[in-house]
Amino acid sequence: MLHVVLFEPEIPQNTGNIARTCAATGTHLHLVKPLGFSIDERAVRRAGLDYWKDVRISTWESTAEFLSVHGSDELYLFTTKARRSYETVAYPQDRDVYLVFGKESRGIEEEILLCYPERSVRIPMVDETRSLNLSNSVAIGVYEYYRQGGFASPFNKMGELHRHTWEESL
Repeated sequence: MLHVVLFEPEIPQNTGNIARTCAATGTHLHLVKPLGFSIDERAVRRAGLDYWKDVRISTWESTAEFLSVHGSDELYLFTTKARRSYETVAYPQDRDVYLVFGKESRGIEEEILLCYPERSVRIPMVDETRSLNLSNSVAIGVYEYYRQGGFASPFNKMGELHRHTWEESL
């Protein structure tokens, strides 16, 4: 199973977009406190996150708590500071994989990155760019993992038109 881990997310819209990506892919979302927003039922309802119920979410009290449980698991830490590009990783498909992302303002603490030098990965960008939006970075990582697995079941690989059929174009 694929897991997305957000260390101390600050912007609710990013987390909402990430939750939608997780719902669309069957990915487990882990939120590590402190959060920069509320995820209580009232806040979620007010934000109109109708897909929130379709996301498997775990919350953790701190980064230390998460790492004490999952620190020896298959973690891949996404950071602009890594030397290795995310697409060079052969993500295992036969065990749980955790794609870890840091807070929007600072990323993942360097002391944590130093514990995982071979599992710290970056998304290539033009040198002058500071970083990508967090929800875009998560989507890139999630879809690369599933692409490598061939978008196995239960992914629907065929789209359908609503008012027409593709055969009409022939």
